[in-house]
Amino acid sequence: MSKKLVIISIDAMGASDLLGDLTDIPTLARFKEEGTHVQNIQAIYPSLTYPSHTTLVTGEYPKTHGIINNTKIQPQRKSPDWYWYSKDILVPTLYDVAKNEGLTTAAFLWPVTAKSSIDWNIAEIFPNRIWTNQVLTSMSASSPLFIYEMNKKYGHLRQGIKQPYLDDFITAAAVDTLENKKPDLTLIHLVDMDSMRHAHGVLSEEAKAALVRQDARVANIIEATKIAGTYEETSFVILGDHYQIDVHHMIRLNALFAKKGWLTPRADGTVRRNFDVYAKSADGSTYIYVDKTSDVEPQEIRQELEKIEGISRIYSTKEATERGAAPNATFMIEAKRGYYFIDEAIGKIVEKVNPNDIGQPERYMAVHGYSPFKQNYSTTVMFKGPEIAKGKAIEKADLIDEAPTFAEILGLKTFPKHTAGKSIKEIFNIEQGEAPSEIIE
Repeated sequence: MSKKLVIISIDAMGASDLLGDLTDIPTLARFKEEGTHVQNIQAIYPSLTYPSHTTLVTGEYPKTHGIINNTKIQPQRKSPDWYWYSKDILVPTLYDVAKNEGLTTAAFLWPVTAKSSIDWNIAEIFPNRIWTNQVLTSMSASSPLFIYEMNKKYGHLRQGIKQPYLDDFITAAAVDTLENKKPDLTLIHLVDMDSMRHAHGVLSEEAKAALVRQDARVANIIEATKIAGTYEETSFVILGDHYQIDVHHMIRLNALFAKKGWLTPRADGTVRRNFDVYAKSADGSTYIYVDKTSDVEPQEIRQELEKIEGISRIYSTKEATERGAAPNATFMIEAKRGYYFIDEAIGKIVEKVNPNDIGQPERYMAVHGYSPFKQNYSTTVMFKGPEIAKGKAIEKADLIDEAPTFAEILGLKTFPKHTAGKSIKEIFNIEQGEAPSEIIE
């Protein structure tokens, strides 16, 4: 199979982004026409960045790989820790297996890779303790000499973690690495459009401009392999991890629980450690945790939740786990379109989003984290390379199917054979001996 694989994740890219007139994104348009396009990819639950990117390198659901949310359950913290570190992943990853089989690996802002085995790594992490800063945090979590070298060359492009500057830095570092180090497996995570959709809305002019910028970045990344002389032996994947939905109201379930006396809020909206019931937001959905020592009955909680505006579904532990979510939550709550959950325990239970507050913690114009079964909410993926069928469209697959497909492209022998997902065989040339799929004209 291909000797090299470059995976480019365009955070928050949905299936609808590749429909209609693609004149403004010529690189993605050409990629779609020349490779194989799986038009609709069903996301995981919850459809958040960190669980999704871990699924993309394991082929497992959050309940199995362990990254069940973006952030950890730390009710007492205004800025809880994220699942930054690879040690939290409970199953083998694509990059660990590749490394163990003698391949070289590189990653650029790929979630949950801090302190991983990756050879050249710039981990996605930011400081949330007053005694540290971005430089020290990144150096500790990434490949120290490598990130020092990249910062020395391209640090002038970035402004901390602000977009679009961060993606400009990440692209420059990835281009440099592809040209000079020629890794066998490269993982690149571009966040510009996700940030713009959160701040301005799914179809905002700012989001559209971000997609145009992402198209140009992808072009630069592909060009780097041509300069390096590795283009002909490289397979490329361009994917989305989830889509987004515009919102107009936010829901504070912890404010409800405070009124019921099930938790004790603090002045800053956080919660004291000893709670009976706590809602941990996943944006478009939320986990409900009941302390094992609590005498609050689940049925009483459900009755209170059923009264709240903006709630679409209340899933039991069993139902949530069947959908791939965390196995230890008492309930999983799904918001209606236009609503999302925040962790705050002070304020109105349901409140309209104030556009003037955007940029403050938990204040957005669009979010994700919803059930993958929401209408018009699928993401997408495109493949192109020596063994990939040309000009082919496949209607649908699941996010869990992508990691086994990546492993097959790289020819990895020790990647787990029985993951939740299965390789998308239809993307490969028929000459490879695979059965042809139904092609959409």
